[in-house]
Amino acid sequence: MQGIIETLFDLVYLFTVIIIGIWMVRNSKGSRQYKLFGIMAIILGCGDAFHLVPRSYALLTTGLEANAAALGFGKLVTSITMTIFYLILYNIWRIRYGVTGKKFLSAIIYGLAAIRIALCCFPQNKWLSYNPPLSWGIYRNIPFAILGAVIIILFFIEARKHNDHAFSLMWLAITLSFGLYIPVVLFSSIIPAVGILMIPKTVAYVWIVLMGFFELKKERKVGRL
Repeated sequence: MQGIIETLFDLVYLFTVIIIGIWMVRNSKGSRQYKLFGIMAIILGCGDAFHLVPRSYALLTTGLEANAAALGFGKLVTSITMTIFYLILYNIWRIRYGVTGKKFLSAIIYGLAAIRIALCCFPQNKWLSYNPPLSWGIYRNIPFAILGAVIIILFFIEARKHNDHAFSLMWLAITLSFGLYIPVVLFSSIIPAVGILMIPKTVAYVWIVLMGFFELKKERKVGRL
C-alpha cells in the first residue's frame, strides 16, 4: 500500500512541476525572471525523478535494500540539482528586486554551492551503499543549510522592503523545505518513520514553484507580458 500511495504522489508531483516549468519557459516572453522560474522547476522535477522513480520501483518490487545503488545514485543527482535550484532562486531574487553589484554576496552564495557539490562528489559519501555514513550526510549539508539560511533572509528582507505580496511568504516556503529536510538527513536511518517528512518538504518546493507560476499568470492577465 505504501508503494502505491507514494508512487502516485511522486508521479503527480513530478508531472506537475515539470509541466509548470515548461509552461513558464514557453510563456515567459522575454522575462528572465519567469524563464528562470521555469528552468528551476524543470531542474527540480527532472533531478528528483532520478531518486523518486527508482524508489517507486523498489517499493513496488524487490525493496529498497535490493536497489540501493540506483537509489544512492538518484540521491547524488538530487543533491546536486537541489543546490542548483537554490542558485537559480538566488538569481530570481536579484532580478525581481533589481539587485545590482553585491559581488561579495554572490561569491558567498556560489562558494557555498560549490563546496556543497564538491562534498557530494567525495567517495566517502558511499552513495551506492544501503547504509551510507551519517557523518558525510552532515558534512555535505552544512554549506547547503548555510546557503538556505542566507536565501531565506534575503527574501524576507526584500519582500518586506518592496511590499511584495506575491512573494511575501517565499521565505517561509524555503524555511519549511530546509526544516523538513534536515531531520530526514539526521534521523531517517535511525527512525525510518521520519522519512515521511519528505512529503511536506516536497509540497514546500511545489509552493515555491507555484508562487512564480501564479505571478506569471497574473502578469499575463494584466497584459504586462
